[in-house]
Amino acid sequence: QVQLVESGGGLVQPGGSVNLSCAILGTNDKIYLWAWYRQIAGKQREVVAHIRSDSVTTYADFVKGRFTISRDNAKNTVDLQMNSLKPEDTAVYYCAVIDGHFIWGQGIQVTVSS
Repeated sequence: QVQLVESGGGLVQPGGSVNLSCAILGTNDKIYLWAWYRQIAGKQREVVAHIRSDSVTTYADFVKGRFTISRDNAKNTVDLQMNSLKPEDTAVYYCAVIDGHFIWGQGIQVTVSS
């Protein structure tokens, strides 16, 4: 079973940028999807973006053109570059990998505020 460790969150001003990184500790050759989710306070967890093993990416409408998901096979990481951040992007962001089951990271807070 792999473990996921997120880093890079914190406080950022509206219009700013932050890069979230997820380190995937351990090996699992059954993973076929890597994803970022978020959970806004009081709301359900929602998908932000995901990337398949063939590198095809998909984004939620509310982040299209602002966020970019990428995967580094050599480093075994999956990143989420977030640009043009808005206060409504404030949430706990979760890394996830799917091998038929969801494996979650612990989550990391991103707060967009002036």
